[in-house]
This record gives sequence, structure tokens and C-alpha cells, in this order.
Amino acid sequence: MLERDVLVVGAGPAGLAASIEAAKAGADVLLVDLNMKPGGQLFKQIHKFFGSSAHRSGTRGFDIGKMLLDEAEKAGVEIWLQSTVIGAFPGNLIAIEKGIDGGEKEVITLKSKKVIIATGASENVVRFKGWTTPGVMGAGAAQTMINVNHVKPGNKIVMVGSGNVGLIVSYQLMQAGCDVVALIEAAPKIGGYAVHAAKIRRAGVPIYTKHTVVEAIPGEDGTVCKVVIAEVDDKFQPIPGTEKEIEADTVTIGAGLKPATDMVKLEKCRLTFNGPFGGFIPLHNDKMETSKKGVYVAGDATGVEEANTALEEGRIAGISAVESLGLIEPKEAEKMRIEIWKRLEALRMGPFGERRQIEKNNILAEYEEKVVAAVEMD
Repeated sequence: MLERDVLVVGAGPAGLAASIEAAKAGADVLLVDLNMKPGGQLFKQIHKFFGSSAHRSGTRGFDIGKMLLDEAEKAGVEIWLQSTVIGAFPGNLIAIEKGIDGGEKEVITLKSKKVIIATGASENVVRFKGWTTPGVMGAGAAQTMINVNHVKPGNKIVMVGSGNVGLIVSYQLMQAGCDVVALIEAAPKIGGYAVHAAKIRRAGVPIYTKHTVVEAIPGEDGTVCKVVIAEVDDKFQPIPGTEKEIEADTVTIGAGLKPATDMVKLEKCRLTFNGPFGGFIPLHNDKMETSKKGVYVAGDATGVEEANTALEEGRIAGISAVESLGLIEPKEAEKMRIEIWKRLEALRMGPFGERRQIEKNNILAEYEEKVVAAVEMD
């Protein structure tokens, strides 16, 4: 059986940031990820980041990913790729299915003093007739194909969803040589930033608001060859007689994300439902510690936001974990957390930021209320 000070699950922005902070403080850190490469969403993001200089404004996502990987290596973080946590047991025991040479797997039992869950989020789906037809995929899958694997998902693309993901990925698909023939949005107006929408409109991409996909029609080879769209009423139901056919070989769905909470559930952490953050999320305090002592969360697993907030939450989780191990003095740890929380609050004060900061504060308050109630019951 192996032993480590800190186990971090998920090698995206939050997990890398948490690992770096913990390792810099002298902890023996193991970072596991089910993918073939570390870095998560960062290596899909070829656009430049917004924000301040503190959040690497003007730097492309994959460059930030490279910086973080270099920092992790210098700090001595051990990274296992193609590896998955498959069980969590009393006594801080974690079962990990580890990828080894030749594509084989072996199950290893790890005893970890602290656990940080940074498992990110998964894509939502939109169900319509033919939604399982080859050629229908998530926008994130298409983004991985073009920006990581350098393979076009198709030639003629219909994008569903006009949030920032749908808008940004549409533009990146065009940069990769794809023809985005339409963007479909059920709401009456575009959901993402106007600056992203303007880019694809200038390129001639039609945006159909108050429309939805009714059907993906397969061709003789079984893959998508046409897409049927229709206007929707105030209840988002298709209006008969408004159908249009669009020739396309690919449908990409950018309909939002939901937190990946499988590991949180394995650890039996308390959850709460929060619609703006994507669904069920783990309760946590301002140290990012969950209702289970010694288990911390960070990034989109705590509620879907963006890479910079994930990085900051990862830093808080890493600092808090090593503070509890006695590797950082409490006063120093609190000083570091206060600075990070200030940056987080600044990040959340954008067009939708104030509401999101209020929601996050509500989550912290709800955690405290439930902890107090549990103590009183004991």
C-alpha cells in the first residue's frame, strides 16, 4: 500500500494549482487524471484569457497550461495519467485504477492524509430525434478534436447553444477550416459575450434565436447529413410549420456544463442544489473543505465557472490542505487565502459576477449552518 500526504484528483486548472501549492509547502503530492495528458481544459483554449495581469490576461490557455505543468514538475508533484479513482474507504484509503505501459491497468490502494477533488464538469446534452446519430457531439468534444488532436470533427457544422462555449468553439472550428453553417439558440437572445458573437456574425454565420433542433437526419452511411430546426414558442416547444432543413454533417452541442460529483459522492460529502452553478454541488467552507474533514474541493466540481476561478480555488484548497498537515502556519495560510479571495471576488464582479459571488457566499453560509446544526445534534 502506498502513502501520500495529499491526493489530488483531476489535473485540470484547479487540480494543478492545488498540487503546486501543496508541493511547494513540502507535501508529498500525488495527482491523478483519467486523460492521456494533464492540463484539462487549458490545452483546448487557444484564445487569450480575460481579466487582470494577476490572471495572465492576454495569455492563451495552452500557454498557461504549459506554465502550470512546469511549476508542478519543479515542485515535485507526482502525476499518474490514464488513472481513475474507483473507491474510497474508511481510514483515508483510496482505490486507484492506474494506467501502466501497454495500456494495461492495475489497482493500487493509497492511504492519503488529505484529498482534494478537482474533477471539473461534464457536458449537458440536448435530446432530439436522431441525437445519438454519429456526427452529433458535445462542443467540448469538438474542441478537443481540433485544438488537442488536430482533427476536424466534420466539414459543415451546426452549433447548438449561444453561450460563450458555443460562440468560442464556433469561431475555433472556423479557424480549423470547418464551415459553421448555423448557430441555434432556443432563448430569444444570445447568451454569451457580444464580442464573441460579433466575431462569428462578421464571418457570416447565421444565428437563429428562438429556434431548436428537431431532428438530425442520417445519410446512407448512417452519419448526419441534414439537420431540421424549428422556431420555438414561449415554452420552448417547436412550432409546427416553421421547420427548416440545413445541410450539415456534424451537430455540436454547447448547452452548458454540470459539476462532476462522482468522487464527491464516493467520499459521502454533503451536496446542495444550485441552478446557476450547474446542479448538485458539494457544500464547502471558505477553506474549500467539504463536510467530510480532510476532503477539499476546487474548480468546476464546486460549481461551473471558468479557468481563472478554478485556479484560485485550487490554490485555496492546496494551501488549506497543507495548513491542516502543519506545513504552513495558520496565520500565514489565512493571509494567503484572504489575498486569493480578494482576487476571486474581483473575477466574479463581471456582467454576471455580483450574482455569482452572492451565490457562492450563500453556499458558504449554508455549509456553516449545516455544520452548526450537526454539532448541536451531537
